[in-house]
Amino acid sequence: MLNQKVALITGGANGIGLGVATQLASEGFAIALTGRSAENKVKNNIDKVKSFGTPVFYIRSDVASVIDRKTALQTIDVEFGRLDVLVNNAGVAPKVRMDILTTTEENFDYVLNINLRGTFFLSQLIANYMIAEVEKNIGIVPMMINISSISAYTTSITRGEYCISKAGIGMMTALFATRLAEYGINVYEIRPGIIATGMTAGVKEKYDRLILEEGMLPIKRWGTPEDVANAVSVLCSGKLAYSTGEVINVDGGFHVRRL
Repeated sequence: MLNQKVALITGGANGIGLGVATQLASEGFAIALTGRSAENKVKNNIDKVKSFGTPVFYIRSDVASVIDRKTALQTIDVEFGRLDVLVNNAGVAPKVRMDILTTTEENFDYVLNINLRGTFFLSQLIANYMIAEVEKNIGIVPMMINISSISAYTTSITRGEYCISKAGIGMMTALFATRLAEYGINVYEIRPGIIATGMTAGVKEKYDRLILEEGMLPIKRWGTPEDVANAVSVLCSGKLAYSTGEVINVDGGFHVRRL
């Protein structure tokens, strides 16, 4: 078993996940990354995480797959022998944006199977592994961090599937926080706002206008993966040990109601 802490970041080779992985690697965490991309396509990003000299490996894995979830955990157990932090970050947008009056079951299932169903059952699998770690009394204090979105409470009628999936992550956070508290396993939710990633690149002009000209955000700039990673870092520090089920907004103040 490694002496250093280990973090698993799903969807960890791009966007917010990469920002989180890079930050935690810089703090000395050993890192396990999962994602659906072939490893050669994300090699440069993986190398960035490896540059801090901590153990890092990538598992090509689809969180929606039962087999892939089990294989990922087995690989982590063999390679590292422990898991301290699960960061549930993997997520997709609908393949096609469609009004909720015309969207398809295929669209709905694609998003929910990855963003919510797969994330729930991965968390279930990891939770049982973490409980076993705690019961072994080997000094590991595990935690889970779920990357949600302002879409958990903000309607977007052309991507209702995504909104529903993120609202579900909010309840999932509360459920696991309640269930795992007796084991000292804290569970948190981070709700990013408008973050500059590949997922938002296609709407850059729209949000530039809303942020810079129309005052959509009190803090008048795009968020970055590093902003989210810093919030993860604070949670991983253990300094919020008497908080669980907490929601951390990383959204430039979007959630603040204003007149």
